[in-house]
Amino acid sequence: MSILTTIIEVTRKSVARRRAARPVSQLEERIAALPPTRDFAGALRQPDLSFIAEIKRASPSKGWIRKGLNAAEIARQYEAAGARAVSVLTDEEFFRGSLEDLCLARAAVNLPLLMKDFVVETYQLYEARACGADAVLLIAAVLSAQQLRALQSQAGELGLQCLVEVYEASEMNRIDWPSTQLLGVNNRNLHTFAVDINHSVNLLRRCPPHVVRVSESGLSDSHQLAHIHRHGIDAVLIGESFMRAKHPGRALEALRLSQLKAA
Repeated sequence: MSILTTIIEVTRKSVARRRAARPVSQLEERIAALPPTRDFAGALRQPDLSFIAEIKRASPSKGWIRKGLNAAEIARQYEAAGARAVSVLTDEEFFRGSLEDLCLARAAVNLPLLMKDFVVETYQLYEARACGADAVLLIAAVLSAQQLRALQSQAGELGLQCLVEVYEASEMNRIDWPSTQLLGVNNRNLHTFAVDINHSVNLLRRCPPHVVRVSESGLSDSHQLAHIHRHGIDAVLIGESFMRAKHPGRALEALRLSQLKAA
């Protein structure tokens, strides 16, 4: 059994427990009182490379990355350092995140927020919206074409945009391009967690021009970033290298400025 298969099994059980404890009706009440969502895709569609900076506590392959982090403080650092958006990893079992981290980040910054998790059910979309997310991650590897399109439609009804993530080229066949605003390619194989930094360049060139192109995972060098931006990539999602830095915001600012010089 692969790591990804295990994660999805655990996720489904966790969602069932949360739904039993807090029905959708309660989430709908909270959502009704919230302001409109921010334009996640629009924030990334800029002439220079956009940074989605991630709040990430741990990973299955690396273990703890940053224990005891303050999600609000990290989000504020990222906003001050020039991030265009913030990703908050909310998976509890494998990445030690939480929906509370998402809520804290929302209260701290005005940037668009991505709930990064293994979304397999509509209930998770309601959780994301109720905690202040503007977008959610949908991983094509764990969803059929029908499931992917249904979740995109349901997310849209809640005002959420979807960052659709692929790894295999064949997964792009599941995408309904007219309804897709953002496509991310994970440089990390979700079955083995091996990283190939050039993987996103090869796949994202196949996107229609209206889609915001995002390269994810394994990026930490300004010359790498300048290279992928020259190949048409609009944004990068980076977490681990910032999380391991003493001051994540300064690490982001330094990388962002050095990338501009390398461009």
